Amino acid sequence: MVNLEWYRTFKAIYHTGTLTGAAQELLISQPNVSQHLSALEAHIGKQLFERKPRRMVPTDYGKLFYTQIIEAMEKLENVEAEFRYIRSSNIPLTCIGAPKEFFYTLLSPEISKAPANFVFEFGLTKNLMEKLGKGKLYFVIATHCSDEKDIVYEPIREENFVLVANAQLDTKEFDTYIANGETDKAEKWLCEQNWYAYSSDLAIIRRFWLENFKKRPSIKPRFIIPDFNSILKGISKGNGLTIASDYLVRELLEKKELKEIWKSHKPTTNTIYLCYDKNRATTGQIEMVRKLVQKQ
Repeated sequence: MVNLEWYRTFKAIYHTGTLTGAAQELLISQPNVSQHLSALEAHIGKQLFERKPRRMVPTDYGKLFYTQIIEAMEKLENVEAEFRYIRSSNIPLTCIGAPKEFFYTLLSPEISKAPANFVFEFGLTKNLMEKLGKGKLYFVIATHCSDEKDIVYEPIREENFVLVANAQLDTKEFDTYIANGETDKAEKWLCEQNWYAYSSDLAIIRRFWLENFKKRPSIKPRFIIPDFNSILKGISKGNGLTIASDYLVRELLEKKELKEIWKSHKPTTNTIYLCYDKNRATTGQIEMVRKLVQKQ
């Protein structure tokens, strides 16, 4: 099996042009440099350098070999340097899973202020919680909770789902139906509009419908896009309707690029949680992440 130090030695010889220079760069002895190079050449079955009195000249195969490994070597060295920095700076590395829209809207403006190095991963709560259980993530921002052993769910905010449309959409007919209590006609009007949905199961729209119309929606969305930022931009620049969390639409409502067309009979809400394994997350990490998410 190839020793990665052989590659590091090869790169140093290639850059410095001498065994002595490579030894000085790597802080090892010249005999060790020679040994690494001989072992690498024996392993690949090719001569990589022509040994001249004052210089090591790469052969054609040596030049080709260099071009093949240099990118991978530099990536490895960058990773090593980054982790050395993290260790020396005493700044913890924290891996967090979250819905992409939650991160973009609420967390991204704040993360540079937190005393940590972050690795974020986006996805659905179910998938992220599986990774949390396997120790691949330290924290998850979850849109629902269950009863996994040792997993703590801390509520961090209530989201309200809002029915929004393009700011120019004519809703006079719908407004009249709502004012007169003609719920069936209002529902029919809604079903005739262009709908954007996050998923084909209409999870959020279905909850809104059940709360306000006491039945499942019969709408057929024109667009299914698993990204609320893209949905809201599409509606604000075009037409159509969707149901989205209040924190996602707030800025677009203020800019009058969207409008809320109905407060609804009964608010549709959901709790968002900060989740972590109490046996894996340190007290310092929990306090730091809790402070980050509770600013929102």
